Amino acid sequence: MKQVPILVLDFGSQYTQLIARKLRESGVYCEVVPYRENLANIKARKPQGIILSGGPASVYAEDAYKPEEGVWSLGIPIMGICYGMQLMTQRYGGEVVAADHHEYGKAKLSITSSAIFAGMNTDEIVWMSHGDRAEKIPDGFEVIGTSENSPYAAIANVEQKLYAFQFHPEVHHTVEGTKLLKNFAKHICGCDSTWNMGGFAKEKIATIKAQVGDKKVLCGVSGGVDSSVVAAMLNEALPKEQIICVFVDQGLLRKNEAEDVQNMFKLLDMPLITIDAKAEFMAALEGVSDPETKRKAIGEKFIEVFDKEAKKHTDVEFLAQGTLYTDVIESVSVKGPSKTIKSHHNVGGLPDWMTFELVEPLREIFKDEVRKLGLELGLPRDMIGRHPFPGPGLAIRTMGAVTEDGLHLIRESDAIMQEELRATGYYDKVWQAFTVLLNVQSVGVMGDNRTYDNTVCIRMVESVDGMTATFAHVPHDVLEGMSRRIINEIDGINRVVYDISSKPPATIEWE
Repeated sequence: MKQVPILVLDFGSQYTQLIARKLRESGVYCEVVPYRENLANIKARKPQGIILSGGPASVYAEDAYKPEEGVWSLGIPIMGICYGMQLMTQRYGGEVVAADHHEYGKAKLSITSSAIFAGMNTDEIVWMSHGDRAEKIPDGFEVIGTSENSPYAAIANVEQKLYAFQFHPEVHHTVEGTKLLKNFAKHICGCDSTWNMGGFAKEKIATIKAQVGDKKVLCGVSGGVDSSVVAAMLNEALPKEQIICVFVDQGLLRKNEAEDVQNMFKLLDMPLITIDAKAEFMAALEGVSDPETKRKAIGEKFIEVFDKEAKKHTDVEFLAQGTLYTDVIESVSVKGPSKTIKSHHNVGGLPDWMTFELVEPLREIFKDEVRKLGLELGLPRDMIGRHPFPGPGLAIRTMGAVTEDGLHLIRESDAIMQEELRATGYYDKVWQAFTVLLNVQSVGVMGDNRTYDNTVCIRMVESVDGMTATFAHVPHDVLEGMSRRIINEIDGINRVVYDISSKPPATIEWE
């Protein structure tokens, strides 16, 4: 078992993996393990520091999550975040209670002088997300940061190198969160910066070679960033005759998407099998309106199509997917007690009868890291910069049942929005943009005539990793141009609205 400079114990926070991502961004290698990880396994990794993540539970609950007691006696620095802070407070004799007012969102942190705040201002913007708080801090601890609603927003026992924070330094909205985590790793724990995407690429390519051996791997591609990077990694790891790239046109794609994907793989000089499965997917979705049922139906249908194609070849034992950790932690708890947010078609939507062994080299990293990896592998910058597009496609951008008429309205409205984004220079300024068919009709007036037509929502967000996001502050004249064209050029739409919710509490996709 290789040495891991920083080990994160996962208590179920939706943000846990961001801790690892932020530390890797600083060049410090980090791994995430369940909070209940065996002490012997923790010692075998020889960590220089441990971070206790946040989580949805309360430390005073009867079945509260707790690590092995020996973790506290390892003699290495420990940082507690949110639930981790409350756990540390309770463990050392402090008191944790339910807060009178829950605190979610941005807060101003007033900090005192401390090595862990090196290079930071006395006032910093941080992200809070908690319902419990420390009522009394343990003996030997001092307050090193406060906020308006949290008198114990940051505490420390400097002598024992124990640090605890009520806020989440790992999320993008904590402005200097990366610096705080970096200070803990480098100044408190003494870690070196030795991790980078080039090293990750070499490690994963070697893993693919060892896993696949001389068998064949079927790679499901969509033309999106993730599956394209997976295909490029397979191309580096294996002879071309062992790779079968399959693109499924499931009828849920954006306008001209199939042609774009085929042209892209010509540029990569990789053979691509295109399967027209529109009728099969639409039949599976007929009358289905529940989002989870949609995702699972699409996931199962993909595997059926891949399985059918694999039978046309010999020795196909593996299925490669562009699964990201964002997909995993929103779908199912694999490393800790995380709450399910939604089942992604390539995680929670996979059928039990599937016989493929999965190859998922991106499963532990995030979208921004995937883009860096793609550039490391030599993929074109315009391919790497494409906006994310979900595997279930336009099915989860249709509220309710999926119909051909509804798909037409989304495709055309999305195409117009994309054209306007590029024409105004905003395509590369937002992280993701798309339209959603609300399946809500409203009264309008066109040419003195009454209309009763559909409403389309424009969703544009700014993000780094997809785990948190804010709505994009796009100028009104840009939005007005999109709205005017959508209403004037597409029969059946008479109203356009703009989504101004952030993640959390909303997700980026609507379903």
